[in-house]
Order: sequence, then C-alpha cells, then structure tokens
Amino acid sequence: MQRPNILWFSIEDISPRFGCTGDVVARTPNIDRLAAEGRRYANAFSTAGVCAPSRCAIITGMYQTAIGAHHMRTTHTNDVAPEMPTPYEAVPPAYVKAFPEYLRAAGYYCTNNAKTDYQFAPPSSAWDVCGRDGHWRNGDRSQPFFAVFNPTVTHESGMWPKEGERLTTDPDAVTLPPYIPDTPKAREAMARHYDNLERADARLGEVLAQLDEDGLTDNTIVVLWSDHGEGLPRGKRWLYDAGIRIPLIVRWPGSVPAGEVSERLVSLIDLAPTMLSLAGLEPPRHMQGRPFLGPGACEREYAFAARDRHDEAYDMVRAVRDTRYKYIRNFHPELPYLLWIPYRNRHPALQEMWRLRAEDALTPPLDVMFQTPRPCEELYDTHADPYELDNLAGRADHAERLARMRAALRSWQDEHGDLGHEPEAEMAARMWPNGEQPTTARPTFVPICASSPGMAASPDGRTFPGPALLQLHCATQGASIGYRTGDGDADGEPWRLYTEPLALPAGATTIRARASRIGYADSATREATFVTAPAG
Repeated sequence: MQRPNILWFSIEDISPRFGCTGDVVARTPNIDRLAAEGRRYANAFSTAGVCAPSRCAIITGMYQTAIGAHHMRTTHTNDVAPEMPTPYEAVPPAYVKAFPEYLRAAGYYCTNNAKTDYQFAPPSSAWDVCGRDGHWRNGDRSQPFFAVFNPTVTHESGMWPKEGERLTTDPDAVTLPPYIPDTPKAREAMARHYDNLERADARLGEVLAQLDEDGLTDNTIVVLWSDHGEGLPRGKRWLYDAGIRIPLIVRWPGSVPAGEVSERLVSLIDLAPTMLSLAGLEPPRHMQGRPFLGPGACEREYAFAARDRHDEAYDMVRAVRDTRYKYIRNFHPELPYLLWIPYRNRHPALQEMWRLRAEDALTPPLDVMFQTPRPCEELYDTHADPYELDNLAGRADHAERLARMRAALRSWQDEHGDLGHEPEAEMAARMWPNGEQPTTARPTFVPICASSPGMAASPDGRTFPGPALLQLHCATQGASIGYRTGDGDADGEPWRLYTEPLALPAGATTIRARASRIGYADSATREATFVTAPAG
C-alpha cells in the first residue's frame, strides 16, 4: 500500500476566526477551501495556553506536565529575574522521542520549516532538515514525506503597533470579547490580528499550490492547527476556551469526507499517535495521546490542559473539558489573575485594561481579570456561556457535575504524574546536575565479521576479509544515532537515522556518527574508515 504523505500547517496564536467558522471579518479563502475539502474539528484543544509547553506535547505525544516541560521559557536566560533556575532544557524520560523520528525510521523524509520551541532543542535525530530550507521538494521523491510549515505572522506580538503601518481590516468592524475594553487601541490590535491571519492564509495557499504542481494532493494528508488560542488577554496563557480552543482541519482526499464538521473531542497531544497510525505504524505505548483518525481512532471523554510558570511569574492551574463543560482548578487562589509578565504587558488591549483599572473605570465584565482572590474552582457551561463568565461551581444544581470533573482531573494528574507541585529548581537540578547540560556519549563502532564477531570497538580503521557489518552503539540510555558515509567533506550530506547494522561494501568506507537525546547536548562526532576485501 502506498503510504500517505503528511503536511502540517501550524498557525501560531489563533482561535477559530475563519470564514468557514462564521467570522464575517476574516479573509481566509484558502483555509475555508481546505475546510470545504476536508473535515473541521469543532472541539479541538491544546494542552496549554502558550506555545512551548503545547508544542512539547505535540512533538512527543506526552503531557508537558508529565515530562518536566510545563514551565514556559526554560531555555532562555531571564535578565529581568536572574534568580530563576534557567536556562535549562527539559529532559524527558529516556524512552521519549520526538515522534518524527519514528516516521524517519519507517522511511519518511521529515522536514520542519522552521519553528520548533519544544522546551528543548530539537535532537538531531528528529528531522532530516530543520530550518528555512525544510521542504518536501528537497528530498528523494521515492520517499513519502512529513513536512511541517510554521508561519509566525499571527503571533501575539503581531498585535502590537508598528510605525508607519496601514491596516487593511477596519477596526470598527471587529468584535471584541466582552472582557476586553472597547477602545480604539484595542480595536486596532484586533484589526492587526485579522491582517496577519490573511497573510498566513496566503502562505497556506502557496503551499497547497505547490502540492498541486507536484501532483501530490491526492496522496497527502494536510493538517492545519494552531498551537493555542489567540493572543488576547484572558486568551493566550489561560485555560479558558479563548486560550486553548484551537482550529483543526484535516484534508485527505478519498478518506476524509469533504465539508464535514466533527464534534469529536480532540487534544493536540493526539496529533503524534494519529500521524503514526495513519502512516501504518503502531504508536508507542508510552504516548499519552490517542489517535482521533484512522483505523485505530478512539473517542476521548475529556481534554486536559495546564498553566504553570509563564516567563517571570509562577502559577499552577489545571483544567478538564468535555464537549460542553469546563472545570478549572486554581492551585494558588491567593495569586492575582494578572501576574507580572513584562512581555505580555506590551499588548495594547492589556495596557488599556490596566489604564482603566487605574482610573477605577472598569465595570463588569471588564474587571473579571482583576477579581481577587481567585475562586479555588471554576465550572462553565461553554454552550450557554461561551466567554466563561458565569462560574457555576457553587451552584447546587451543578454539584454532581462538579464532583465528576474534579475527580477526572485528579485521576489524570495521578495517572500521568503531574510535576506541577515540584519546585522548578529541584526539577532543573535533576535534569541538569550542577546547572550543566548532560552530553550524549560518543557512538562506538562495532564491526561484525568472521574475524571480528562483534568484539572490536571503535577502531580507527580496520581491514576485513568480507562480508562485514558495522553496528553503531551509544552508551547513553535513550540516545539515537545519526550517521553519514563517504569521503572528504560531508557537510552537505544529510544525517541518516541508524536503525540496523550497516552492510559494508567491498573497498573503503568512511563512517561518521553522532548521537543525540532530548535535553542533552549532541555527542562529538566519531569517524573511522573501514576496508572490506572482496569475498574469497
């Protein structure tokens, strides 16, 4: 059976504001066409309201809270708060891989263009190409491909004013959530967002046109998603639907009905096992997501999400959602909603909220983010109350539902080992002892032939009577190995993923190998030349 190609188009900081979702301001003809030719999932959610923890869950199929990747911005030095235990990269358990590695091992050509932001540097084993040159067109056309495109034009920072800008969207035409001040400054920020969404839509049109030009449309699964909700206050970084409800569209000609809207509950943690399943691979049992499409598809009752440290500000909030109700647990109700996050405070709409707060001019529901203390528990009927302003947690007629969803959240935390209560400094010290990044061990070469039955290690060069195999070994638990063959400068040659012993042809073969593991520094490269004499 011909394996399908897979193309991801990930748009940052986007809620479902498209023409196909009924938004009359949005100019998204390519997204709308994709939805008309495929299936739109109306109940899709991220595992976090911010990019890096969410993208970690996407690329590993593991909840960020289970593998120590739940705090936002671990890899950056924080100049504003240098006392924080950063920088460090999250170091998941040894069995956790970036899932494209499984596709590469199965023969897929895997490219990422170009954003990663996984809470760890992408291991060299994850992608054939990761960068601005990442494109299926640069691979061997005999291979199926998995290609990811990450336009960044819709990022939250795109809502900030720019000198000399000319808005296409009329600020008077946009609709703001009721908790955002209806001021010219806030409306202009929203208009910029629509302009940027139009730019992302145009980029999608270019990529889809390239698929058509290459004759690949019919055998390519196209998946469009956002890493979390839009970058408005009470949206991005929060676990309300504005922060975690995301667009998800899948087009697969002949396999997914055109123009369909699914109410199935989907979490972005489900992307990894779903893609592996569609490629004909069995998802590893340690993955915590579940396929939502294909022969192994299964229903989920709940989607879960988490909020932890964001930049300078520590917090701990957890949420569970079914297709209608949302339960939120604030583990620090004594904290104000609007903690100090300098980057977020650059948002024009938030600046308007603070200005009106200082003037004592905020009226409900504009003051919802300034209420203190927070409630320990929040419960919302998202059908009747889509902006999640009417907290039902104290209502007697919702007591049974509250107890059920509270128990579901607690069970999820226990089952997956939620690390949110562990002090980050202690967790970071476990991952990077003494504040130093661990380094993957350099690979070992183990030739196997009649005169060397797998006993000689790391020779600088040996001659074998042939035939001979070369086994590559790394002493670091969970490491993956990449290798190159050939003489001279091999910088332009891709690193191939080692999956089985290499057959050495007659004559001289130069092998270069390096090893990697998530959160570790790559090993040094080992190089050796082996000479195999013709048999007889």
